[in-house]
Amino acid sequence: MPRVKGGTVTRKRRKKVIKLAKGYYGAKHILFKVANQQVMKSLQYAFRDRRQKKRDFRKLWITRINAAARMNGLSYSRLMHGLKLAEVDVNRKMLAELAITDVNAFAEFANIAKKHLDQ
Repeated sequence: MPRVKGGTVTRKRRKKVIKLAKGYYGAKHILFKVANQQVMKSLQYAFRDRRQKKRDFRKLWITRINAAARMNGLSYSRLMHGLKLAEVDVNRKMLAELAITDVNAFAEFANIAKKHLDQ
């Protein structure tokens, strides 16, 4: 009885990896062994960075809110505390967007926060 070489299965598996490695530099998109290593690493990066992206955006929003808050005479933490005391429930993403696009609306939020900090 002849041995089983698994040619079609192996080729299919390798072609799948090579296809994922499309666009990589040098041997990383040609040779299976090197391509496989890079694809595995790339998948790890993708998994990690899907979570990292959420952190990065939150940092960006906080930076923008802080800059706009200081233009209105408040620090970021005092603005957020004042809004919490005023029971204004607006997320950081929307506050950051207002800080850039609608300065007057953001100033209103700052005034609400100031008012509730003084009480």
